[in-house]
Amino acid sequence: MPPATPNSAVPDHFLTRLDAELADTDALLADAYPGDDGRRQPVHTVYVPADRFTPDLPQQWGRTALDLVQQHGGIEEVCALAGLSDELAAEVVPRVLAKLESEPIEDLRLDFEDGYGTRDDESEDRDSVAAAEQVVAALRSGQAPTWVGLRFKCFEAGTRRRGIRTLDLFLGALLEGNTVLPDGLVLTFPKVSTVSQVEAMVGVCEQLEQAYGLSSGRLRFEIQVETPQLILGRDGRVPIAEAIHAGRGRVSALHYGTYDYSASLQISAEYQACDHPAADFAKQVMQVAVAGTPVHLSDGSSNLLPVGSPEQVRRAWTVHAALVRRALERGFYQGWDLHPGQLPTRYAATFAFYREGAARAAQRLHDYLTNAETGVLDEPATLRALARYLQRGHDCGAIDEAELIAMTGITADQVATLARPRSDTKGVAPRLSPAPTPT
Repeated sequence: MPPATPNSAVPDHFLTRLDAELADTDALLADAYPGDDGRRQPVHTVYVPADRFTPDLPQQWGRTALDLVQQHGGIEEVCALAGLSDELAAEVVPRVLAKLESEPIEDLRLDFEDGYGTRDDESEDRDSVAAAEQVVAALRSGQAPTWVGLRFKCFEAGTRRRGIRTLDLFLGALLEGNTVLPDGLVLTFPKVSTVSQVEAMVGVCEQLEQAYGLSSGRLRFEIQVETPQLILGRDGRVPIAEAIHAGRGRVSALHYGTYDYSASLQISAEYQACDHPAADFAKQVMQVAVAGTPVHLSDGSSNLLPVGSPEQVRRAWTVHAALVRRALERGFYQGWDLHPGQLPTRYAATFAFYREGAARAAQRLHDYLTNAETGVLDEPATLRALARYLQRGHDCGAIDEAELIAMTGITADQVATLARPRSDTKGVAPRLSPAPTPT
């Protein structure tokens, strides 16, 4: 005779009432905090003045970067300055060379803001259209980076109308003769200070979608966090957290603006940097604000460029590599690059970060999936973090799929599934069949 089902001390009518009381909370969590949406995130964003972009600019940057490293000891010297062991450098060097040849720039922004400056309206109108035409040419020739877009002027009173007009003309020229916008289009909204400006940008997007026959929600934008007013409002609240949700699903990323933010705090130019305590505070607030949302994070830039004497180049490479590594360790997987010479250290430090920890992460993931007794009890959340780490390494080219399969027994797509399990699995890792053995 089967054992009797034990009675619960909590009656069903109480649970039904509880469900009703928490319905708003359930809806809030599902709507505002749906988790990562699975988009690949670039490891960097490159900014260039909008009127200097040509379709072959990424290839030019790659060649310039390769020429520079050859003049200063090769990629091996870059890896040494980044603190890589000889063994790790041997793995990283061919990957950096391949990256600089095949995909030197992952994400490119044509700048109509600080990098472009203030010009007469006729000139900016002309450049807005011409920049879009160059992007179209790059897309048609297969030379465009995976992500490309523009940074328009901010919504402060003196530049608001100019910024909106530039965005309008750019989109119109992109759509000239095309029915859809490129998948990798990115819009960057700079110097945001208030939630109201984000709400206004949502209205601009809606207006442009209607004008150009785009689907509702097609236009999304990243917010540049460059003002302290967005970190702490005059009422003591945290506007950046509100701004994300005021974007109504359109905010794709938060980018820290190193120098505008530092200058606003009266930090001397000599000490303005991504690793300043003031920068860490702002970025930690940003990090907490995006937790549980699909919004990506990006660190800022280093203005110490690898130019000048050999000593100056090596110093800039050492500083840049250290900043990239520091950001990765703190959960900022993207940053800004301002010069072709920063690409080698970007990729050397990034690839080393993923390769040196890949075997350990893969082993822990494999042990979790196989219920191996290892003395380490990982949580489902840790499993997701391990899978996401491996997925990021694969996305940027640090880890090959064959290596992933050899280390974990599953494919890159299966790793991605583990990184973002469906909400109805309640955090439990899905069962996965082993990947086929590579031939």
